Amino acid sequence: MWKGRFGEDTAQVLQKFGQSLDLDWRMAGHDVRGSVAHVRMLGAVGLLSAEEAARIEAGLMRVLEEIRSGALEPSESLEDVHMNVENRLTALEPSGARLHTGRSRNDQTATTVRLYLRDRLLALEEALHGLLAVLLDRAERHRPVIVSGYTHLQQAQPISLGHYWMAWFEAFFRDCGRLDFALDALNECPLGAGALAGSTLPLDREMTARLLGFDRPTRNSLDTVAQRDYMADYHHFAALFAVHVSRLAEDLIIWSTQEFGWLRLPDAFCTGSSMMPQKKNPDVLELVRGRTGQVLGHMMDLLVTLKGLPMTYDRDLQEDKRGLWASIGTVESVLEVLTPMLARTEADEAAARAGLEKGFALATDVAEYLVLKGVPFREAHWKVGRLVKHCIERGIRFEDLTPEAWREQIPEAGPDVLELLSLEASVERRNTYGGTGFRQVALRIAEGRERLAARQDALAERRGRLERQT
Repeated sequence: MWKGRFGEDTAQVLQKFGQSLDLDWRMAGHDVRGSVAHVRMLGAVGLLSAEEAARIEAGLMRVLEEIRSGALEPSESLEDVHMNVENRLTALEPSGARLHTGRSRNDQTATTVRLYLRDRLLALEEALHGLLAVLLDRAERHRPVIVSGYTHLQQAQPISLGHYWMAWFEAFFRDCGRLDFALDALNECPLGAGALAGSTLPLDREMTARLLGFDRPTRNSLDTVAQRDYMADYHHFAALFAVHVSRLAEDLIIWSTQEFGWLRLPDAFCTGSSMMPQKKNPDVLELVRGRTGQVLGHMMDLLVTLKGLPMTYDRDLQEDKRGLWASIGTVESVLEVLTPMLARTEADEAAARAGLEKGFALATDVAEYLVLKGVPFREAHWKVGRLVKHCIERGIRFEDLTPEAWREQIPEAGPDVLELLSLEASVERRNTYGGTGFRQVALRIAEGRERLAARQDALAERRGRLERQT
């Protein structure tokens, strides 16, 4: 290392404290990739001769081979991935000392992170598509199954279990949109922004952006090295995704209990008890729920770091990757385990029906029946509520009431009220757009398959465009 203005070497304890290899060595290949684009641009604008540019690029390719084979072991004394790559390059090819022309580690780091993050997020979106496909399959399989829908965790109305799975399809489909937004947000190239003010050299920033598959160069050099909005956009996706999987996990945990018992989790994704031989614990779902807090914490970690920083680059930003990598790893691991688990999750329709028969899930149907008879809804609501109280006090159900008892409690009720007392009919009648009616669910599943196919095509096109550009 060159001392420059310093009169003594960096203290060893500071080297250890300040190194970032534990965070950035994983990006070594992407750092080389950014350097190749930079050296090609330097050659194109005449800051390097064609021969120098070719030698440096060849040297970078040798460094990349050593990285991939594990032959190049990074040195903590060189602080980070960038200096380790450049140090090895210069040892192989002395003209590599000219590689850093027109570049700062500030814009270099920002570029390397974006390249690496882009690859990880593209893979993450593909995994998320796999979850969406499984939800569509579960919805198709369980469309005829009737279960209870809940508000306040109290039995509310009968629904198609397929409708329930499609609710989560919608939630995770929105997550895909947020992930796309994060990908779009990082799709500008920082190279050429320098330390903070750009460069006096005739750099071609459009060329490096094009070579690296970015849509354009960043528009302001100060903002380029100061902002981490694209990371925050990822964290926003991750936080809501984690909240969604946590809520899903909570449902599945509850519904697979002995008390509910109408959802069967695959044995391979549950564990036993060290003491109680009858136990089948949904540990995976509990861990999914538990790790949500970590993902939310990583987002808050970044925001708290950013909120007190002056413009532009500050060393605090070195820590932006710690929570980022941890969050991505958590989201990836959740998808790895949740998708195959859901693919094998089944329903016990008889248990679900038995649970519904214990309550008054058809009360709203009776109230809406009265509305069609001309009774104002608030009055109908009161009449049916009084009838529910009457049945609870006597330990009977709606189905146990005779036509005479119906008329005694609700004079507007005719013999046709008995036709309402069918779970299948109740679900089917809710045929408004987006409702739980079996036909509506079938339409939403078909529509969902088309939407997912379009998103998969868009992802394939994005990947193909990147391959063509780079």
